[in-house]
Amino acid sequence: MTTELESTRRALRDAVAQAERAAELARLLDAAEAKLAAAEQSAAEARSLAERLSEVEDRLEVEQAAADKLRRELAEQRFQAEVANWKLSSIKVARWNRLGDAIKSGKSNPVRLAKGLRGAAKPVKRPIAPKRKPPTAAKAKDERPGAAFQATTTTRTLGGASFKLKPFRVPTGPNTRPHLTAAVIADPHAEALLRYEWRQTTGFTPRDFARVLPLEVPHLLVVESVEHGPWAEEITGEPGEGLKALLAWCAERGIRTVFWHTRGDVAAYAAAAELFEHRFTTDLTVAWPRLQFGVQPRVHNPLPLSGGRIDRLLTLDQLLPGHLTYPDVLTSYRWPAAVDCPPGTPQWRLAELAACGTPIGTEADTRRAHVALRRAYQMGTMTERVDELLDAIGLPSARATLNTSVLLPIMDPYLMEHALAQVAKQSGVDQLIVIGPPESELRARDVLPDVEVVYRRPHPAMTEGAMLDAGIDLCEADLVAVMDPRDVYGPHYLSDLRRAFLFSTADIVGKAAFYAHLRKPQATLLKQPEAEYAHLPEIAGATLLARRNTLREIGFADLTDGWDEVLMRQCRTDGIKVFSADRFGYVRVRDEDRWLLGAAHLVEYGSAEPHALI
Repeated sequence: MTTELESTRRALRDAVAQAERAAELARLLDAAEAKLAAAEQSAAEARSLAERLSEVEDRLEVEQAAADKLRRELAEQRFQAEVANWKLSSIKVARWNRLGDAIKSGKSNPVRLAKGLRGAAKPVKRPIAPKRKPPTAAKAKDERPGAAFQATTTTRTLGGASFKLKPFRVPTGPNTRPHLTAAVIADPHAEALLRYEWRQTTGFTPRDFARVLPLEVPHLLVVESVEHGPWAEEITGEPGEGLKALLAWCAERGIRTVFWHTRGDVAAYAAAAELFEHRFTTDLTVAWPRLQFGVQPRVHNPLPLSGGRIDRLLTLDQLLPGHLTYPDVLTSYRWPAAVDCPPGTPQWRLAELAACGTPIGTEADTRRAHVALRRAYQMGTMTERVDELLDAIGLPSARATLNTSVLLPIMDPYLMEHALAQVAKQSGVDQLIVIGPPESELRARDVLPDVEVVYRRPHPAMTEGAMLDAGIDLCEADLVAVMDPRDVYGPHYLSDLRRAFLFSTADIVGKAAFYAHLRKPQATLLKQPEAEYAHLPEIAGATLLARRNTLREIGFADLTDGWDEVLMRQCRTDGIKVFSADRFGYVRVRDEDRWLLGAAHLVEYGSAEPHALI
């Protein structure tokens, strides 16, 4: 009985164990079936994705083929245009054409006729026929501002003569506000004004903006009143569906939208403009907030062409024929000795010409050109215009400043009044570091009541270089200027010099070209007039304006005479960029200086200030 009971219990335990194994197998089977179902679903999704990928690849191949076709057609059109220009140039320089022009222009003046016929009889080299070039493959897009915005036309034609130019190289940076991204719909002119003010996305269309813009979601959208391109129909008259979709996309993401009316009848854009959060205009007759064009320092600046200027006065039509792209316009701005602009020339065009250092009028007057350049910048740069725009729409306009601290070492107490008077003339001085006799502190506070004055009394044996080195740690502004108590500085000296930081990438700016006055012979000299607007190995220490961090890194040598030479030598060793600005606004004053007499041009015997201080 006991044996049978034990057998029954064993049988029950085996049955329970088998049931548990069966349950585990059932669970595993269910899990396997679930995984199999998931795998089948994944396989189906993979097949679907593969099919979509294949479709996309097919479309991409079609698009690439279409792009290649368009590239070939564009290359052919360019070639035909070059051929047409060549034929036109050939006709212009043909002898029979020049004879006809001479007869026509001299029919009422025998002297002019004879002179014209003699000129027409001279052989003129005919232009070289263009050659057909194979279309180039598309290159990877360079996202830096200005990278794809370069001059393409290197020749200009005047009176049948052809001139070869080395184009102005449009800079590829830096950005003024790298933290800010803007999507911009504008023509090349407005793009050139805006591209350095923020990270800029352009080139998107009503068809692809939803694919392009998410790659770097912008903080704002700026749409100019363009008259050509894929967006022109969208913003003219009744707003297009593409524009509505773009604005809806921006609204969903909290992106501010701005319409900028710069040309055309505002009524044509009124309906579209109403869809934007903010509207601005350049037209004084339109009751919208003003946003005028300003010069863009990165491209509107006095940096010269490598070949210099031609010795000719040009009319505006001669300077800017209609076929030029805007990068080519930037080259032309720097080409002539002067430009005669007719009445009615747009103010922004005059400002851009003046900002490039080109004399406007019938004379190549460099002094008037410098004053006009200064006024063009005083009218407002595009950086200042964008500040106004961002403030109006509620976005931060933070950017680097040109705040200036002045280092003034006064070693001779008799020069104190003169030295402080030179600083008091300047605008934009935030801080003055005075190192000199005790009375200079109170006097500085009297002369410069709105400037922070920091005073330090030097040790008796301290050199000028040691004074400057001690003062650099007291400077708080972004830029630091060194001024010499012996010299004369005009009221625009610092503001002119600071401007160079807007268009150059130099860490140190000063003057290698400058006027000097020697008291004993009463001679006014001009040193290195060819050294304006160029990166050079050295500048005069008394004209030094540098980024504070750069000066802190290299320091000043413990010398009174020659500390600037040691500083410039250190800059060359460390690869620090040094830029020489214009010749105006400063006069070096000494009793006598044999080195200057041998290295500078004699201007006249008399005061230097009428020449330098304009």
